[in-house]
Amino acid sequence: MVKISVVFGAALVAVSGMVSGSMAQTAQGSEHVLQATQARHSLGVVRLFTNDVLADREDRWRTGAFSVSAFRGPAWTGSLPQQPFQVMEYRFRAEIISPQSLTRPAPGDRLYAGTLWFGAHTHFDWQGFDMVAGADLAITGEQTGLRSFQAFIHRALSMRRVGMENYQVADGTYVHGTVEMSRALTWGDVEMRPFGEVQVGVETMARAGFDLTWGSLGEGGLRARDPITGQRVAGITNIADIGGWSFLLGADTAYVDSSVFLPEDRGYQVEETRHRVRAGVNFGIGQTNLFYGVTWLSEEFEGQPEGQLVGSLSLDIRY
Repeated sequence: MVKISVVFGAALVAVSGMVSGSMAQTAQGSEHVLQATQARHSLGVVRLFTNDVLADREDRWRTGAFSVSAFRGPAWTGSLPQQPFQVMEYRFRAEIISPQSLTRPAPGDRLYAGTLWFGAHTHFDWQGFDMVAGADLAITGEQTGLRSFQAFIHRALSMRRVGMENYQVADGTYVHGTVEMSRALTWGDVEMRPFGEVQVGVETMARAGFDLTWGSLGEGGLRARDPITGQRVAGITNIADIGGWSFLLGADTAYVDSSVFLPEDRGYQVEETRHRVRAGVNFGIGQTNLFYGVTWLSEEFEGQPEGQLVGSLSLDIRY
Protein backbone atom coordinates (compact mmCIF):
# COMPACT_ATOMS: atom_id res chain seq x y z
CA MET A 1 0.00 0.00 0.00
CA VAL A 2 2.81 2.44 0.89
CA LYS A 3 4.58 1.76 -2.39
CA ILE A 4 1.39 2.48 -4.31
CA SER A 5 0.96 5.79 -2.46
CA VAL A 6 4.53 6.76 -3.37
CA VAL A 7 3.86 5.99 -7.04
CA PHE A 8 0.67 8.06 -7.02
CA GLY A 9 2.47 10.93 -5.30
CA ALA A 10 5.29 10.80 -7.82
CA ALA A 11 2.74 10.94 -10.64
CA LEU A 12 1.20 14.09 -9.21
CA VAL A 13 4.62 15.69 -8.82
CA ALA A 14 5.47 14.84 -12.43
CA VAL A 15 2.26 16.38 -13.72
CA SER A 16 2.79 19.45 -11.55
CA GLY A 17 6.19 19.86 -13.17
CA MET A 18 4.59 19.54 -16.58
CA VAL A 19 2.08 22.26 -15.68
CA SER A 20 4.87 24.54 -14.47
CA GLY A 21 6.85 23.89 -17.64
CA SER A 22 3.83 24.68 -19.76
CA MET A 23 3.33 27.95 -17.88
CA ALA A 24 6.96 28.93 -18.42
CA GLN A 25 6.77 28.21 -22.14
CA THR A 26 3.57 30.18 -22.68
CA ALA A 27 4.11 33.16 -20.35
CA GLN A 28 4.79 36.38 -22.24
CA GLY A 29 5.34 38.84 -19.44
CA SER A 30 3.41 40.27 -16.55
CA GLU A 31 1.52 42.73 -18.78
CA HIS A 32 0.04 39.89 -20.84
CA VAL A 33 -0.96 38.01 -17.68
CA LEU A 34 -2.63 41.12 -16.27
CA GLN A 35 -4.60 41.64 -19.47
CA ALA A 36 -5.76 38.02 -19.44
CA THR A 37 -6.80 38.34 -15.80
CA GLN A 38 -8.83 41.47 -16.51
CA ALA A 39 -10.64 39.71 -19.36
CA ARG A 40 -11.92 36.85 -17.17
CA HIS A 41 -15.65 36.38 -16.73
CA SER A 42 -18.26 33.70 -16.08
CA LEU A 43 -18.33 30.96 -18.74
CA GLY A 44 -20.94 28.63 -17.28
CA VAL A 45 -22.40 26.92 -14.24
CA VAL A 46 -23.45 23.29 -13.87
CA ARG A 47 -25.45 21.77 -11.02
CA LEU A 48 -25.69 18.01 -10.57
CA PHE A 49 -27.85 16.00 -8.17
CA THR A 50 -26.85 12.35 -7.67
CA ASN A 51 -28.89 9.89 -5.61
CA ASP A 52 -29.61 6.18 -5.58
CA VAL A 53 -33.32 7.02 -5.31
CA LEU A 54 -33.05 8.15 -8.95
CA ALA A 55 -31.95 4.64 -9.99
CA ASP A 56 -32.35 1.59 -7.74
CA ARG A 57 -34.63 3.41 -5.22
CA GLU A 58 -32.49 2.36 -2.25
CA ASP A 59 -30.88 4.53 0.46
CA ARG A 60 -27.40 3.13 1.03
CA TRP A 61 -23.65 3.46 0.45
CA ARG A 62 -22.99 6.22 -2.16
CA THR A 63 -26.48 7.43 -1.41
CA GLY A 64 -26.53 11.13 -2.32
CA ALA A 65 -24.61 14.19 -3.43
CA PHE A 66 -25.20 17.68 -4.80
CA SER A 67 -22.49 19.59 -6.65
CA VAL A 68 -22.08 23.00 -8.27
CA SER A 69 -19.24 23.94 -10.63
CA ALA A 70 -18.67 27.50 -11.84
CA PHE A 71 -16.35 28.13 -14.79
CA ARG A 72 -14.43 31.36 -15.31
CA GLY A 73 -11.92 32.54 -17.89
CA PRO A 74 -11.45 34.55 -21.07
CA ALA A 75 -14.14 34.40 -23.76
CA TRP A 76 -14.73 30.76 -24.75
CA THR A 77 -13.54 30.03 -28.30
CA GLY A 78 -14.66 26.42 -28.57
CA SER A 79 -11.38 24.83 -27.47
CA LEU A 80 -9.15 24.69 -24.41
CA PRO A 81 -6.33 27.23 -24.02
CA GLN A 82 -2.76 25.97 -23.95
CA GLN A 83 -2.02 27.88 -20.75
CA PRO A 84 -3.05 26.45 -17.35
CA PHE A 85 -5.14 28.65 -15.04
CA GLN A 86 -6.86 30.48 -17.92
CA VAL A 87 -10.03 28.38 -17.67
CA MET A 88 -10.82 27.65 -14.03
CA GLU A 89 -13.51 25.43 -12.52
CA TYR A 90 -14.52 26.26 -8.95
CA ARG A 91 -16.28 23.33 -7.29
CA PHE A 92 -18.54 22.81 -4.31
CA ARG A 93 -19.92 19.37 -3.41
CA ALA A 94 -21.86 17.96 -0.47
CA GLU A 95 -21.87 14.16 -0.30
CA ILE A 96 -23.40 11.59 2.05
CA ILE A 97 -22.12 8.01 2.24
CA SER A 98 -24.05 5.67 4.53
CA PRO A 99 -24.36 2.05 5.61
CA GLN A 100 -27.23 -0.01 4.22
CA SER A 101 -29.30 0.58 7.37
CA LEU A 102 -29.54 4.08 8.85
CA THR A 103 -30.86 2.78 12.18
CA ARG A 104 -29.02 -0.49 12.91
CA PRO A 105 -26.03 -1.03 10.61
CA ALA A 106 -24.98 -4.63 10.07
CA PRO A 107 -21.60 -5.61 11.56
CA GLY A 108 -18.87 -4.69 9.09
CA ASP A 109 -21.02 -2.30 7.04
CA ARG A 110 -19.34 0.97 6.12
CA LEU A 111 -19.37 4.07 8.32
CA TYR A 112 -21.65 7.03 7.78
CA ALA A 113 -19.69 9.87 6.14
CA GLY A 114 -20.87 13.39 5.46
CA THR A 115 -18.32 15.37 3.43
CA LEU A 116 -18.11 18.94 2.12
CA TRP A 117 -15.73 19.63 -0.77
CA PHE A 118 -14.39 23.03 -1.91
CA GLY A 119 -12.02 22.99 -4.88
CA ALA A 120 -10.37 24.80 -7.79
CA HIS A 121 -9.32 23.01 -10.99
CA THR A 122 -7.83 24.23 -14.24
CA HIS A 123 -8.66 22.90 -17.73
CA PHE A 124 -6.10 23.29 -20.51
CA ASP A 125 -4.59 21.69 -23.61
CA TRP A 126 -1.16 20.09 -23.36
CA GLN A 127 0.24 18.87 -26.70
CA GLY A 128 -3.18 17.70 -27.88
CA PHE A 129 -4.26 16.20 -24.55
CA ASP A 130 -7.07 17.65 -22.47
CA MET A 131 -5.79 18.19 -18.93
CA VAL A 132 -7.64 18.81 -15.67
CA ALA A 133 -5.58 19.48 -12.55
CA GLY A 134 -6.51 20.88 -9.18
CA ALA A 135 -7.12 20.38 -5.49
CA ASP A 136 -10.07 20.25 -3.09
CA LEU A 137 -10.39 20.92 0.61
CA ALA A 138 -12.51 18.11 2.09
CA ILE A 139 -14.22 18.41 5.47
CA THR A 140 -15.59 15.22 7.01
CA GLY A 141 -17.63 14.07 9.97
CA GLU A 142 -20.31 15.47 12.25
CA GLN A 143 -18.85 18.98 11.91
CA THR A 144 -20.27 19.21 8.36
CA GLY A 145 -23.86 19.17 9.65
CA LEU A 146 -24.91 16.79 6.85
CA ARG A 147 -26.06 14.01 9.20
CA SER A 148 -28.28 16.47 11.08
CA PHE A 149 -29.60 17.82 7.78
CA GLN A 150 -30.47 14.33 6.52
CA ALA A 151 -32.09 13.48 9.87
CA PHE A 152 -34.25 16.63 9.58
CA ILE A 153 -35.33 15.74 6.03
CA HIS A 154 -36.21 12.18 7.07
CA ARG A 155 -38.29 13.43 10.02
CA ALA A 156 -40.09 15.97 7.84
CA LEU A 157 -40.98 13.30 5.27
CA SER A 158 -41.78 10.60 7.86
CA MET A 159 -38.94 8.42 6.62
CA ARG A 160 -36.79 6.08 8.71
CA ARG A 161 -34.75 7.67 11.49
CA VAL A 162 -31.10 8.58 10.89
CA GLY A 163 -29.29 7.36 14.04
CA MET A 164 -25.64 7.41 13.02
CA GLU A 165 -24.28 9.61 15.83
CA ASN A 166 -21.80 6.96 17.01
CA TYR A 167 -21.24 5.19 13.69
CA GLN A 168 -19.51 7.67 11.40
CA VAL A 169 -16.11 8.81 10.21
CA ALA A 170 -14.24 11.20 12.47
CA ASP A 171 -14.14 14.95 11.99
CA GLY A 172 -11.25 15.87 9.73
CA THR A 173 -9.95 18.31 7.13
CA TYR A 174 -7.94 17.04 4.15
CA VAL A 175 -6.34 18.31 0.96
CA HIS A 176 -7.21 16.15 -2.04
CA GLY A 177 -5.38 16.45 -5.39
CA THR A 178 -6.62 15.24 -8.79
CA VAL A 179 -5.03 15.12 -12.23
CA GLU A 180 -6.79 13.81 -15.35
CA MET A 181 -5.45 13.42 -18.89
CA SER A 182 -7.70 12.56 -21.84
CA ARG A 183 -7.76 12.80 -25.61
CA ALA A 184 -10.76 13.13 -27.91
CA LEU A 185 -10.90 10.96 -31.05
CA THR A 186 -13.79 11.99 -33.31
CA TRP A 187 -15.65 10.45 -36.25
CA GLY A 188 -18.46 12.77 -37.32
CA ASP A 189 -20.86 13.07 -34.38
CA VAL A 190 -19.12 10.25 -32.45
CA GLU A 191 -16.36 11.00 -29.96
CA MET A 192 -14.23 8.40 -28.18
CA ARG A 193 -12.29 9.75 -25.19
CA PRO A 194 -9.80 7.47 -23.37
CA PHE A 195 -8.61 8.96 -20.09
CA GLY A 196 -6.38 8.37 -17.10
CA GLU A 197 -6.66 9.91 -13.65
CA VAL A 198 -4.68 10.01 -10.41
CA GLN A 199 -6.12 11.07 -7.03
CA VAL A 200 -4.21 11.52 -3.77
CA GLY A 201 -5.73 12.50 -0.44
CA VAL A 202 -9.10 11.48 0.95
CA GLU A 203 -9.07 8.52 -1.42
CA THR A 204 -5.80 7.56 -3.11
CA MET A 205 -6.23 5.77 -6.43
CA ALA A 206 -5.30 5.56 -10.10
CA ARG A 207 -8.07 5.21 -12.68
CA ALA A 208 -8.26 4.49 -16.42
CA GLY A 209 -11.25 4.27 -18.72
CA PHE A 210 -13.09 5.74 -21.69
CA ASP A 211 -16.11 7.85 -22.59
CA LEU A 212 -18.16 7.60 -25.77
CA THR A 213 -20.37 10.49 -26.89
CA TRP A 214 -22.79 10.25 -29.81
CA GLY A 215 -24.69 13.33 -30.95
CA SER A 216 -24.09 16.99 -31.71
CA LEU A 217 -25.26 18.64 -28.47
CA GLY A 218 -22.23 19.84 -26.52
CA GLU A 219 -19.85 20.08 -29.48
CA GLY A 220 -17.54 23.05 -29.07
CA GLY A 221 -18.26 23.21 -25.33
CA LEU A 222 -16.63 21.77 -22.23
CA ARG A 223 -17.93 18.83 -20.21
CA ALA A 224 -16.91 18.38 -16.57
CA ARG A 225 -16.54 14.94 -14.97
CA ASP A 226 -18.52 14.14 -11.83
CA PRO A 227 -16.06 12.66 -9.27
CA ILE A 228 -18.54 10.06 -7.95
CA THR A 229 -20.02 8.59 -11.13
CA GLY A 230 -17.64 9.74 -13.84
CA GLN A 231 -20.57 11.21 -15.80
CA ARG A 232 -19.50 14.10 -18.04
CA VAL A 233 -21.96 17.00 -17.84
CA ALA A 234 -21.96 20.21 -19.92
CA GLY A 235 -20.16 22.95 -17.98
CA ILE A 236 -19.50 25.42 -20.80
CA THR A 237 -21.96 25.32 -23.68
CA ASN A 238 -21.41 26.44 -27.24
CA ILE A 239 -23.43 29.61 -27.78
CA ALA A 240 -24.53 28.16 -31.13
CA ASP A 241 -26.30 25.22 -29.42
CA ILE A 242 -30.05 25.72 -29.88
CA GLY A 243 -31.17 22.20 -29.06
CA GLY A 244 -30.49 18.62 -30.00
CA TRP A 245 -29.25 15.65 -28.06
CA SER A 246 -26.23 13.55 -27.16
CA PHE A 247 -26.01 10.02 -25.79
CA LEU A 248 -23.10 9.21 -23.48
CA LEU A 249 -21.55 5.89 -22.46
CA GLY A 250 -18.51 5.27 -20.29
CA ALA A 251 -16.64 2.80 -18.12
CA ASP A 252 -13.49 2.82 -16.00
CA THR A 253 -11.50 0.84 -13.45
CA ALA A 254 -9.65 2.25 -10.45
CA TYR A 255 -6.85 0.68 -8.44
CA VAL A 256 -7.38 1.88 -4.87
CA ASP A 257 -4.70 2.29 -2.22
CA SER A 258 -6.58 3.83 0.71
CA SER A 259 -9.73 5.69 1.75
CA VAL A 260 -10.46 7.95 4.72
CA PHE A 261 -14.04 6.69 4.48
CA LEU A 262 -12.87 3.11 5.16
CA PRO A 263 -10.27 3.45 7.96
CA GLU A 264 -7.98 0.47 8.38
CA ASP A 265 -7.68 1.09 12.14
CA ARG A 266 -11.37 0.27 12.44
CA GLY A 267 -11.03 -3.01 10.58
CA TYR A 268 -12.06 -1.95 7.08
CA GLN A 269 -10.30 -3.17 3.97
CA VAL A 270 -10.84 -1.45 0.64
CA GLU A 271 -11.52 -3.38 -2.51
CA GLU A 272 -8.33 -2.89 -4.50
CA THR A 273 -10.28 -2.43 -7.74
CA ARG A 274 -13.41 -0.39 -8.36
CA HIS A 275 -15.43 -0.38 -11.55
CA ARG A 276 -17.94 2.11 -12.92
CA VAL A 277 -20.24 1.69 -15.94
CA ARG A 278 -22.44 4.61 -16.94
CA ALA A 279 -24.92 5.81 -19.54
CA GLY A 280 -26.63 9.15 -19.92
CA VAL A 281 -28.63 11.33 -22.27
CA ASN A 282 -28.24 15.08 -22.77
CA PHE A 283 -31.24 16.82 -24.34
CA GLY A 284 -31.54 20.47 -25.30
CA ILE A 285 -34.48 22.71 -26.23
CA GLY A 286 -33.29 26.16 -27.19
CA GLN A 287 -30.77 27.15 -24.51
CA THR A 288 -32.34 24.82 -21.91
CA ASN A 289 -30.17 21.79 -21.15
CA LEU A 290 -31.30 18.56 -19.43
CA PHE A 291 -29.06 15.64 -18.47
CA TYR A 292 -30.00 12.33 -16.86
CA GLY A 293 -27.62 9.42 -16.32
CA VAL A 294 -27.43 6.08 -14.54
CA THR A 295 -24.19 4.63 -13.15
CA TRP A 296 -23.38 1.19 -11.77
CA LEU A 297 -20.77 1.32 -8.99
CA SER A 298 -19.02 -1.87 -7.96
CA GLU A 299 -18.26 -2.88 -4.35
CA GLU A 300 -15.88 -0.50 -2.54
CA PHE A 301 -15.00 -2.49 0.59
CA GLU A 302 -14.59 -6.13 1.53
CA GLY A 303 -17.91 -7.24 2.94
CA GLN A 304 -20.10 -5.09 0.70
CA PRO A 305 -22.51 -7.67 -0.67
CA GLU A 306 -23.16 -6.10 -4.08
CA GLY A 307 -22.74 -3.02 -6.21
CA GLN A 308 -25.35 -0.31 -6.61
CA LEU A 309 -27.08 1.91 -9.16
CA VAL A 310 -27.20 5.69 -8.75
CA GLY A 311 -28.93 8.27 -10.90
CA SER A 312 -27.69 11.77 -11.81
CA LEU A 313 -29.82 14.73 -12.86
CA SER A 314 -28.81 18.17 -14.12
CA LEU A 315 -31.22 20.84 -15.36
CA ASP A 316 -30.18 24.22 -16.77
CA ILE A 317 -33.24 26.28 -17.72
CA ARG A 318 -32.61 29.40 -19.81
CA TYR A 319 -34.99 31.76 -21.59
